[in-house]
Amino acid sequence: MGPEVEAFETEWAEWCGVGYAVGCANGTDSLELILRSLDLPSGSFVVAPSHTAVATISAIMRAGLRPVFADVEESSFCIDPVSAARCIDSVVAAGDVVGALIAVHLYGYPANLDSLQYLCSQHQIPLIEDGSQAHGARWRGHRVGSFGVAAGFSLYPTKNLGALGDAGVICCRDEQHAARLKKLRQYGWDQPAISEEPGINSRLDPIQAAILRVKLRYLEAHNRHRRALAEVYRSCLQYQADLVLPLKGDRLANPVYHQFVIQLPIGFRDRVRQRLQSHGIGTLIHYPMAAHQMPAYHKQIWARLDPNGLSVTEALLPRILSLPMGTHIGSDQVRQVCDILVQELKQ
Repeated sequence: MGPEVEAFETEWAEWCGVGYAVGCANGTDSLELILRSLDLPSGSFVVAPSHTAVATISAIMRAGLRPVFADVEESSFCIDPVSAARCIDSVVAAGDVVGALIAVHLYGYPANLDSLQYLCSQHQIPLIEDGSQAHGARWRGHRVGSFGVAAGFSLYPTKNLGALGDAGVICCRDEQHAARLKKLRQYGWDQPAISEEPGINSRLDPIQAAILRVKLRYLEAHNRHRRALAEVYRSCLQYQADLVLPLKGDRLANPVYHQFVIQLPIGFRDRVRQRLQSHGIGTLIHYPMAAHQMPAYHKQIWARLDPNGLSVTEALLPRILSLPMGTHIGSDQVRQVCDILVQELKQ
């Protein structure tokens, strides 16, 4: 809290093109606070992709709500609006309430906000953005975080904009909503030590805010660097017929490549990872298991999923691999990764 946090909130809101921002302790809290602030019916359902950082789903549960797992688009990895529509229809048909939809901008690529906004307006439910992997990504020229009723961002150290430790921030449109969020992030206080409503402890540390204010000045340049690395990957790997590369930006979407996630043929991934590791090149899998498959959520009666199943999500899981990406690496290192990858695919 304090002046550094207030200054960062002002600067982040201006940068995202929204009216207000509210700092909090982490990205999971940012989504939970948004859900709490909307006063959704207890136990109502929130549509979200199963292929996401599980923090998205954890926030739904912590807010006293229930997840409906939607499938994703194979090309963008983001929530499929057609699957989301089926999820909404299935919940309504069962006589239950859909409270909201969370669009996760996964790996730095924006979800299809045109279709999702239209879907939410049709059903009169709020659209919430999870921008934790997409700081600065744009849809139709506008930065993500400015499309939904509110947006949550993680500012964890590995994010495109990261603090020295855990941190988070919320974007919202109007002053009253921001005031409510600020109340909820600190025990529901309007004045010190007196709770007007139940809240949580989710204060943003001023040291983290000060660090974020400095790093925000470089975020656009850092995103350009990520895009440049993505183009090097693309130029080196574009003729590998067995690989599926991440979508390139177009007139609608301008990604920021929080991760560079390729799709390998079935059976190749572990061998490729081992080969890269033998050369001192680390890779990761984002994510090895979808949320609906995890023990915490699998076959729970209070969790639902697209009645047509999540075939795209489940087909992607054994194929995806995150290659090195970030401001800490250069073009030559990307070419080294590609050389080893191409050699392995030829064997």
